[in-house]
Amino acid sequence: MLERMTRSTPKLKRHHHITLCTGGAQEDYDFHTQVLGLKSVKKTALYDGDVPIYHLYYGNDHGEESTLVTSFPMRQSGRVAKKGSGQITKLALSIPTAALDFWQKRLTDHGFDVGTDERFGDRVLAFEHPCGIDYELVAIADDDRKPYGGGGVPSELAIRGTHGITVTVRELEHSEEFMVEAWTGQRVGSDRNFTRFSLGEGGTGTLVDFEVQPDLPPGGWMYGEGMVHHCAFQIDDVDAQTDMKFRLEGLGFTDVSERKDRGYFESVYVRTPAGALFEAAVSKPEGMMIDESYESLGKSFQVPPVFADREKEILDSLETFQW
Repeated sequence: MLERMTRSTPKLKRHHHITLCTGGAQEDYDFHTQVLGLKSVKKTALYDGDVPIYHLYYGNDHGEESTLVTSFPMRQSGRVAKKGSGQITKLALSIPTAALDFWQKRLTDHGFDVGTDERFGDRVLAFEHPCGIDYELVAIADDDRKPYGGGGVPSELAIRGTHGITVTVRELEHSEEFMVEAWTGQRVGSDRNFTRFSLGEGGTGTLVDFEVQPDLPPGGWMYGEGMVHHCAFQIDDVDAQTDMKFRLEGLGFTDVSERKDRGYFESVYVRTPAGALFEAAVSKPEGMMIDESYESLGKSFQVPPVFADREKEILDSLETFQW
């Protein structure tokens, strides 16, 4: 059953973006731009709810799909996440193989404790975001995505984009069924208690690992500091997105959202069997430049259209930080 697929099945291609619930805005901004050398490509606010929270985007020069890490700095809310199984627990970014020593020294010089590992044949540097989210840099020999070269890291050593995510689960069976039968992925291997799936053409920027920890208590779903909130995956267009929604519902995954306009892309969300939140995202043709020119990308705050009549209230309520 897990191998069954039809030609009409909508296919997810790769990661689109990964969204985190972090700590303070300044801390998050400095970590991503000054330590990791990513570009700040958008400063806006969370579109959901009635209490304004920043939504900050980091990526390559144009904020292209699969290079984007985005964050909701949650410290001003006072809420702290409950970590556990059923969550995305690690975020991995791709670096060139020749950059491994550079990044180990750079992170150590910035005061981070850096561990080393090897998983699925790749060398890994492990460290934490200042708010406690687990990050990894994975050495990849053949990643041709264009990095941002203006963040203080030479282009030939810079982060290329997302590599993969790790979802921690208490058992694998239902997550494997979801990944292959519903999310159009392929199982590509196992390493210790990790099982890997890929989307689209596979390789870096398409990977989802499931780490089985049978005794780990479930984590929470509420917005709070210190957790990965969701991972978005790129799908071609809104027709394919609609087909994906129907497919999920037809397979019994009825905890699927309606299409939501996120300003720069259209989104449909699904709660996976383990609890992790996934998204199928369709970029708008203008992408990150729908409300800013390339020259001014990420340089000013963009009020979400849904809050256009509350601009002063939002700006007054958000924490201030230097960018």
